[in-house]
Amino acid sequence: MKKIASFLIVASLASAAVAAQAPPQAQSARAAGAPAFKAKKLTRAEFDALKANSSQLLVLDVRRPDELTSIGGFAAYLSIQASDLEKSLAWIPKDRAIVTVSNHAARAGRAADLLTQHGFTVAGAIGAQDYEGEGGTLVKIAPPAPRPASN
Repeated sequence: MKKIASFLIVASLASAAVAAQAPPQAQSARAAGAPAFKAKKLTRAEFDALKANSSQLLVLDVRRPDELTSIGGFAAYLSIQASDLEKSLAWIPKDRAIVTVSNHAARAGRAADLLTQHGFTVAGAIGAQDYEGEGGTLVKIAPPAPRPASN
């Protein structure tokens, strides 16, 4: 029991030391529940307004395929997983405003920041589940049927 109590005390002191080393603005941002990205987190209304001019918009979904099929997404989008984004920058058009998508906008926000650093115009980030929670409708995306085996 003494070992557990000692461990908890050491763990508490270590986490306090780490927190004290963080810059004050980072501490206050975490305390306020601020996102860990700089991009604007879009509301349903803001995203719907952007979709109204879809010829000038690129929706970039950074989720895994299983998330797209189980949760749903938007009708037209480019799918590049967050882990592959930096090596896929050459494939992303620069002539449109980009909205990045993930489930609750955390990955989307980080992706938006990366795109901004590389000169892309980013309108913001949105979470598909947040969008649906605000009354928006997602499209259920069915995985493609398996190809028949060739002889």
